[in-house]
Amino acid sequence: MLRLGLQAPAQSKNRSIGVFALVVFETLLVLIALIPTRDWARLLPNSATASQDGPFPPSIAIVVPLLLYIIPTLVGFLCRNWQHALFYATLPAWIGLGLFVIAANSKVGIFYLVAADSVSANVSVLELFAILGAIGWLAQYIFKRRNSV
Repeated sequence: MLRLGLQAPAQSKNRSIGVFALVVFETLLVLIALIPTRDWARLLPNSATASQDGPFPPSIAIVVPLLLYIIPTLVGFLCRNWQHALFYATLPAWIGLGLFVIAANSKVGIFYLVAADSVSANVSVLELFAILGAIGWLAQYIFKRRNSV
């Protein structure tokens, strides 16, 4: 009994570290995905596939979109309550979209923020990440309830 009590804080700490690492990795993937392909072609002139796959080789480029869907779900799965699951799953999208809006405002102007296409696209990304985090949390909740019965 005492052993279980001592393992719980260590397990909680490991979960927190795992969530933090996944959020940082997801943020990097989102930021890389937001860089236009023409900029990758300019940044990596020696790469024949930079204009299509960005900085990733063609063999890995297929995995990157999968990670953009799987990581928020894993983050939600590792969180203890649904509020943390939604917050941490959407945090990379908030950071990426915030930086994207700042960059777009410098080129397009302040009215980019209120354009109907921009608003709906930004909200859709946030909704997607929130739903994936919620699915992960629900899966964890179901597994936890199944094991306790």
